[in-house]
Amino acid sequence: MKKGRRRAGFLAMCVVPATVLFIIFMIIPTFNVFRMSLYKWGGYSNKKTFVGLENFAKLMDDSKFLQSFQNTLLLIVIVTVVTMGLALIFAAILTREKIKGQNFFRVVFYIPNILSVVIISAIFSAIYDANNGMLNSIISIFKGDPVYWLGDQKIVIFSLAAAMIWQAIGYYMVMYMASMASVPVSLYESSALDGATKMQQFFQITLPMIWTNIRTTLTFFIISSINLSFLFVKAMTSGGPDGSTEVFLSYMYKQAYTNSSYGYGMAIGVIIFIFSFGLSAIVNAITKREAIDL
Repeated sequence: MKKGRRRAGFLAMCVVPATVLFIIFMIIPTFNVFRMSLYKWGGYSNKKTFVGLENFAKLMDDSKFLQSFQNTLLLIVIVTVVTMGLALIFAAILTREKIKGQNFFRVVFYIPNILSVVIISAIFSAIYDANNGMLNSIISIFKGDPVYWLGDQKIVIFSLAAAMIWQAIGYYMVMYMASMASVPVSLYESSALDGATKMQQFFQITLPMIWTNIRTTLTFFIISSINLSFLFVKAMTSGGPDGSTEVFLSYMYKQAYTNSSYGYGMAIGVIIFIFSFGLSAIVNAITKREAIDL
């Protein structure tokens, strides 16, 4: 009996501090975001006017908000598909093929992940520079006209996506390599005896065996991309040119802290919360499948 109480007390000591911190820094701020979205407030004065769902009604007619939604969705799709696809391919090559300097490539691919977004943004801004950038220097060799990678509304979103992909790909490659290393070699050997090609082994053995990890990382990456896109936009384009790279969080930030429309900004925050939660649920539902036991 005493042993059970001691165990319960120990578990409470471990759980309670984390629970209290979670409530203080997550639950209460989230509740306040929902509450403040129902008010018209500049953020600095004591005068707050209750407007109900008026802020949300305005969002539906706000072309800049709809543009930020479109940009966010486009970035999520491009960055997720390319990053996850390349991470899986590189992980499979480095795990299954006998390549010299495997650890070297692992480190090289992972380095961008430990760099700050500001440093990566500075690197890519220099690469994209219209006058002295590396890309335009290569184009000039072939007598081509300079491209405004961060100034052309048609391609700037793809320029941002490239920076985000470069930053994230190494981290997920290493995670997938760790998962692939746990797949029994005997499965590949027996399938090879049956005449399976490398491609067939990848799709019929590797992917099913690490699917749980793929599913978890996919959900995590999609949600983190929403936050990451804000950082890259803030550091590289500030939402320009003419709002063509404005994303959810950058538009919320401008409304709340630049335009002093705090209530309106919080309404955008609520939409972001619902969008993130809904997207996570959809991804989990689509990728759900029976786990494979070794």
